[in-house]
Order: sequence, then structure tokens, then C-alpha cells
Amino acid sequence: MLVLASTSPRRKELLAQAGFAFRVHPSSIPEELWPGEDPIAFATRLAREKAEAVFAAQAALDTPEDPLLVLGADTVVISPSKEVLGKPKDANEAARMLQVLSGNTHAVVTGVAVVSRSGTEVASELTYVTMRSIPKSEIAAYVQSGEPMDKAGAYGIQGRASAWIPCIHGCYFNVVGLPIALVTVMLEGAEARLRKEVAVAG
Repeated sequence: MLVLASTSPRRKELLAQAGFAFRVHPSSIPEELWPGEDPIAFATRLAREKAEAVFAAQAALDTPEDPLLVLGADTVVISPSKEVLGKPKDANEAARMLQVLSGNTHAVVTGVAVVSRSGTEVASELTYVTMRSIPKSEIAAYVQSGEPMDKAGAYGIQGRASAWIPCIHGCYFNVVGLPIALVTVMLEGAEARLRKEVAVAG
């Protein structure tokens, strides 16, 4: 049984499109950056904490016939000056983030964790995104639309902000919120380990 430790509609859609059957059980882990924490370490730590918390909460569902796998993920945007940009707290912060990204190339990292009774596996995906210079009037209109408010870096590449992004280097789905190829390899590996454990036990 696969459980997604996130209520992100984008992650749910990507996972479903890739053919996975899953349940959703969100975590309540606070998304707080520790002082001096590296952005990649931050994203992978949150992914692991979310997945481990949900696995602990759902452990009763784990059986040898239908082993429990929990997928956690966290996406952050890293500005050209190495500032970690999470979800904006308000419209002013959203506008500031977009002004920082305008006319520059930034990085997007998603930490991914898969937790099962065989252990925890953590990895990350890094994509570089180039954004053209955005007029302040366009930023203001975009912020007013509400689209940036639940997205790291205050934009969604699959939405209206697509008009500002002429180039990316790396996994597109990572920027949306879930690097599907990486996730697939991790889930297949976890399932193989669980099958081996059952075979050895039997």
C-alpha cells in the first residue's frame, strides 16, 4: 500500500498520471529552515520527517501481503543568491520572491523519502530554471490571481508563470513538485527489498 504524505494537488496528479494507486495522509511537520542549513539538506530532511511521521501513524496498515510504503516530498526554490524560497506568507512576500527570480536562473530542489519496514531511503532532484525579466505590472497581476500563494518560490511552472520560463535544465516534473522518474526508481527498489524480506522469512 502506497501512502503519499502530502495534500499537494500537483503531487497527487503527477503520481496518478504515472499509474500509481495510493492513499493520501498528510503530515503536520513544520516546514522550518534550521539556521545555516543547506537547501538540499533542508528539503531532504523535511521529506524524511514527513514520511517517517506518516509511516508511524499508519503502521497498523503494514502487512506482509500488502506492505506499507510512505512517500514524502518537499520542494524548495534556491534564489541566485542562495536564499531558500519556500511558500510565500503573503502577497508582498510573493511579489518580492518573483522580483528576485526575474531575469535570472535559479535552482529547484525536491527532497524525496520512501519509508517502509525495511528502512528509509532519501534522495533529491535538482533542476535549473531560467526566468525572463518580468514587468512589475505582470508580477502584481499574477500575485493578485492567488496562484503563487501555495507554491515554493511563488510560482507554478505548469500555470500562468510558464510564459516567463524559456528554458529549464533537468527534470520538469521536479519543478512541478515531484520528480517522477526518481520516485519510480525509489519505490521499485523499496518494493524489491520488501519482497526479498518476505521470501527470506518464508
